[in-house]
Amino acid sequence: MNKYEGHSQLLLRPRTTQQVSEILQYCYAGRLAVVPQGGNTGLVGGSVPVFDEVILNLGAMNKILNFDEASGILVCEAGCILESLDNYVGSRGYVMPLDLGAKGSCQIGGNVSTNAGGLRLLRYGSLHGNVLGLEVVLADGTVLDLLGTLRKDNTGYDLKQLFIGGEGTLGVVTKVSIITPPKLASTNVAFLACEDYVSCQKTFAQAKLQLGEILSAFEFLDRYALDVVLKHLDGTRDPLPDSKQHFYLLVETTGSNQLHDKEKLDAFLESAIEQGLITDGAVAQDISQAASFWKVREGVAEAMGKGGAVYKYDLSIPLKDLYTLVEDMRSRLKDSATVVGYGHMGDGNLHLNIMAPKYDNELLAQIEPYVYEWTAAAKGSISAEHGLGFMKAKAIHYSKSTAAVQVMEGFKKLLDPRGILNPYKVLPSPSESHVISEAT
Repeated sequence: MNKYEGHSQLLLRPRTTQQVSEILQYCYAGRLAVVPQGGNTGLVGGSVPVFDEVILNLGAMNKILNFDEASGILVCEAGCILESLDNYVGSRGYVMPLDLGAKGSCQIGGNVSTNAGGLRLLRYGSLHGNVLGLEVVLADGTVLDLLGTLRKDNTGYDLKQLFIGGEGTLGVVTKVSIITPPKLASTNVAFLACEDYVSCQKTFAQAKLQLGEILSAFEFLDRYALDVVLKHLDGTRDPLPDSKQHFYLLVETTGSNQLHDKEKLDAFLESAIEQGLITDGAVAQDISQAASFWKVREGVAEAMGKGGAVYKYDLSIPLKDLYTLVEDMRSRLKDSATVVGYGHMGDGNLHLNIMAPKYDNELLAQIEPYVYEWTAAAKGSISAEHGLGFMKAKAIHYSKSTAAVQVMEGFKKLLDPRGILNPYKVLPSPSESHVISEAT
């Protein structure tokens, strides 16, 4: 989004945990600021050396250390590419519990450090529930071995949770233990059209009720998003060319019995049509068509970047109000920008994208802090799955109380008293303002 430009003079690519430890010992002693970096696919500047930090890139630590085919527990290094891991466990009858548009380049360490959500969260939950253990190197080089593989371990504080979503400010994740669910044989994908957002909500309610345990994804996009994809992304086609509705839904089911699952999906669709909730729809007839449906939904983010300047916001908002912000922003910005709404309706995650011919400070002033104020008033979160990074560090108070932020700052001071780990990110802490990197 042309928001940040790195200024580092040094990038290090350790191959072992010991090398990470030695690097951090050195930097801690010399008060050299360090920015941990994975696949560098984030949207909030969390992995960017915004001043002159040393880059600690984990990409060379990409070994799969162990996979238990009986339990589905995977142990790997932090630099493993998510798609590579999914392919590895997929060939053994399992899937990774998260799936992202950036899966071809994002790394599992970065996924954990940002608590990435994505397309499978509705079915499998967040990484807070799927990560069983971590190996983490602290700011002073101490190696913290939390790399357990047990589903149940109730001995003391669950320290690994501090580092899931910590964005590299408390420690550097070097190894991950994660539970992977079985790869189910039956998958169905439907692309549906709705006249209004209320119908989308009611369709989701019926999907939960009628599809139950086989419902694995429930995504939505508005007409603006679909048009952008069809215009800017090669290889996409309109799944419902005769329908010109305002909203579209992608519904996926996964289960173990194709006949049973298809019957449930057909009954759900028939009911939704009878109730007037959906006006049109198509069910993928094969893997290729299912992939084409998913390409439309997953391609929105990529397509946005080809239409000029884009301002992106990742928000959690109560479901009944999810689209109201999009409508309010259209009224607020009028003809100065195109406002697009899409996201993971199944978990209340709105991706608000605002497109304009070029980046403009006057336009930005109309967007921020209004988006954050609106979200706070709706009891939402200013970051659903991308983290706070540099972009939203000063906005954390819109979602967290002063007392909560103070507790977070306490953890930061305890684990990184010299403030060398990913400074200026996540927390607007004055204690970090003194950190100055020195060229070596």
